[in-house]
Amino acid sequence: MTTDEATKAEGEVQVVALAERGEDISPARDRGVLKLIKRPGSEDECPMIGDKVYVHYKGKLANGKKFDSSRDRNEPFVFSLGKGQVIKAWDIGVATMKKGEICYLLCKPDYAYGSAGSAPKIPSNATLFFEASNTGELLLDFKGEDLFEDGGIIRRIKRKGEGYSNPNEGATVEIHLEGFYGGTRFDCRDVKFVVGEGEDHDIPIGIDKALEKMQRGEQCILYLGPRYGFGEAGKPTYGIQANAELVYEVTLKSFEKAKESWEMDTKEKLEQAAVVKEKGTMYFKEGKYLQAVIQYGKIVSWLEMEYGLSEKESKASDSFLLAAFLNLAMCYLKLREYTKAVECCDKALGLDQDNEKGLYRRGEARLLMNEFELAKCDFLKVLEVNPQNKAAKSQISVCQKKTKEHNERDRRIYANMFTKFAERDAK
Repeated sequence: MTTDEATKAEGEVQVVALAERGEDISPARDRGVLKLIKRPGSEDECPMIGDKVYVHYKGKLANGKKFDSSRDRNEPFVFSLGKGQVIKAWDIGVATMKKGEICYLLCKPDYAYGSAGSAPKIPSNATLFFEASNTGELLLDFKGEDLFEDGGIIRRIKRKGEGYSNPNEGATVEIHLEGFYGGTRFDCRDVKFVVGEGEDHDIPIGIDKALEKMQRGEQCILYLGPRYGFGEAGKPTYGIQANAELVYEVTLKSFEKAKESWEMDTKEKLEQAAVVKEKGTMYFKEGKYLQAVIQYGKIVSWLEMEYGLSEKESKASDSFLLAAFLNLAMCYLKLREYTKAVECCDKALGLDQDNEKGLYRRGEARLLMNEFELAKCDFLKVLEVNPQNKAAKSQISVCQKKTKEHNERDRRIYANMFTKFAERDAK
């Protein structure tokens, strides 16, 4: 028997064995996806919808011919579970697996590539067989979806929602939530509130942010970093300390979307701008800067691109926008997001080029970004506008001191560098 014949025979035996002993894990129980565990996983938890999974596999046709292997590429295959990025059988099969598990999957055509196949390796109406490589696990690892790619909010979906619509900022939502800190549940209730104003109901900003990516009926687990939890203030009423990491299980029961900008007329936008400005200022005074950013940001989204205004409306719009940009700049300074602070100051100065607050706050941001000369220029302009601004005078001295320190440090670095070059050349 040749090697090819042996491989074919082995493959046929594996397929027959899996067809006879495999567990039917297809949702329709039509034996479209069969699974046989070779070695149980090391943990009890399975991946959830949206999780990023890391998989090693070997794929064969029913006749035993290999068509793909992650081991041959020496890197695991990575995909987001339940998002339609892979064949149906993989979304179904991997969802049942535990970390470290080794198993076999038999996938009928309707759960694989169907009548179209996948040229040139997979023919039409092919049944596929997946197995673990001998050197490792099929399912290596999985982790939740990083909603904003900053590690602050990790989502794991327990139950997928319905439809394609999501709540927007200002939407009225009804949710059920359970909050956990250090393994202990501290909150459990049904609550109705406006997205962006969850803090009024002792709900952290991370829930507001996550809701904008949820669908009606979705049930998920959210892992919140301190920035998206209760921050440096903590929440004494719940016994939560400063900079705590929190876990919430949230179910979005229903929601009613807020009006989009194009659904509002100018009068309504100006009226609402006054309301959210006050709301933002209240949050800012309480040190809730992310919440304040949401409120001031609404003014920008409503009015920045508004055209065809009367003289009175234009004056009111510019006044709200100027206040919004200046307040956003201050929020971003507090949040240590200095580039965004500079951008907001630039927008404010576009409306009023001699605005004292805009110049000073841009100078502050630039100083904190170590752009000492640009910062000094801003503080000098502040003095041109208001020669009595003592804070600007003080900041100019700081800029000069920082520039001198920076130059001296550079001289030392380069002097040492050239000395080392000379010593190396001498050797």
